[in-house]
Amino acid sequence: MSAILTNLTRQMQGYKPQLLTASMPEAAVLLAVTKGKNPEVILTRRSQHLNSHPGQVAFPGGKRDRQDPNLYATALREAEEEIGLNPQKVQHLGRLSDVISLHGMKVTPYVALVPEQLEFKLCEEELDAIFTVPIEWLLEDPRSHTDVIQLTDTSKLYVPSYSFSEFTIWGLSSMMLVEFLRVGFNMPIDIYQQPKGKLLHRPLRPLPVN
Repeated sequence: MSAILTNLTRQMQGYKPQLLTASMPEAAVLLAVTKGKNPEVILTRRSQHLNSHPGQVAFPGGKRDRQDPNLYATALREAEEEIGLNPQKVQHLGRLSDVISLHGMKVTPYVALVPEQLEFKLCEEELDAIFTVPIEWLLEDPRSHTDVIQLTDTSKLYVPSYSFSEFTIWGLSSMMLVEFLRVGFNMPIDIYQQPKGKLLHRPLRPLPVN
């Protein structure tokens, strides 16, 4: 295992994420990292015809079903359905903090390692692309700009937007990546601190929490 993955494994084992107790619909995603000398993160792009988040880049995942025994099972099931990832090839490392989508969904990200050479099977009903992004590229903080998301009059988030090939990584997926990079690799990155570079201010968008 490469030094970067050894460090990631160690960091995730000792991490205590922030867990939200608010009662709301649940979902889970799999932040899967390929093993090998140059580890990469697996991402997808949702189909344009979908009613929810069409064309957006996301991690494999989705809503929890009643038969799912836990949220990690949700992430594995969705990853198998969306990209054909065999659950038996997934090495669980840990979870990141819960995040709340602007549509009132509590989303739990799980970090895992998967084999470097995988043959993906695209679920054409939900996705139009599967792609990978090198972790070393992300560690260079190659953001094109930062979205400033206003939650209240005094609270805001600074969420990076990345342009990678034909894809744009932003929003909830970028928020998860920020925590992943900070926790897994000690990268000095934080959505609560204003970074250098171009800022794009978004309208006030309160989180849907009662």
